[in-house]
Amino acid sequence: MPEKLIVNFTPTGMIPTKEITPHVPVLADEIVSDVKKACELGITMVHLHAREPVTGEPTYKKEIYAEIIGGIREFAPELIICVSLSGRNYKALSQRADPLYLEGNLKPDMGSLTLSSLNFNQTASLNAPSMVKDLARTMKELGILPELEAFDVGMINYAHYLQSKGLLEPPFYFNLLLGNIACAQATLLHAGMMINELPDASFWSLAGIGNAQLKMNSTAIAMGGGVRVGLEDNIWFDSHRTTLATNSTLLERIHNLARVNEREIMTPSELRKHLGLKPGYGSYGR
Repeated sequence: MPEKLIVNFTPTGMIPTKEITPHVPVLADEIVSDVKKACELGITMVHLHAREPVTGEPTYKKEIYAEIIGGIREFAPELIICVSLSGRNYKALSQRADPLYLEGNLKPDMGSLTLSSLNFNQTASLNAPSMVKDLARTMKELGILPELEAFDVGMINYAHYLQSKGLLEPPFYFNLLLGNIACAQATLLHAGMMINELPDASFWSLAGIGNAQLKMNSTAIAMGGGVRVGLEDNIWFDSHRTTLATNSTLLERIHNLARVNEREIMTPSELRKHLGLKPGYGSYGR
């Protein structure tokens, strides 16, 4: 029987603005609305970024994450929710870890953990070893599962190191992000090398930056892995960049590819069991 497909939905990110594409959800109620539509189509988990309501700038503030998470949990109490702990805009541990301290029905199941520093086209994401360790330690103490983000093989090696230090424990979930200019490229060789280096008991999804999204999603579906998909990574529906995508059109395409490949979508409750997460409906995290 073919493996079920993990669909990790990334609706917003840090870069897309309304000026770039009117389809990106920025305000809390817009993000909640797009997640509701995604749940109706079928997703397994959601990777959230929050924005300031007036400026639209990325924010770490747990109060804004609380508004988004609370809205989602009203209609999708089992959905696995991951909050971004990105280092692109904020450098202090107290800022980056802020949404991890939400409690009760607002507690996130997961927090993103980029495993090293890296350069994007015009910005850097700074993740010093001490910061990565501190975020991993904080999540372990709070019972939150890291969403491990790797942009090249070296980052996966660092996950092995963190495991050896007791800061990460199986089972693991990895996003493998390919196609960024300064990291692993969106090729079968680079994807295969990264998958081959994953620790035992790892679940993984492939993401592609920009035009690489469809290529990497298609590869993952054919190979038995999961996908990370959404406007965070790619705002265009076609490779010629003539048609702006919506989150719904990107997800509909994933569902079409899954049907052709005879892959069922993994439900949130199924992935919760695989990852050792609490069952939802008021009980979240590990």
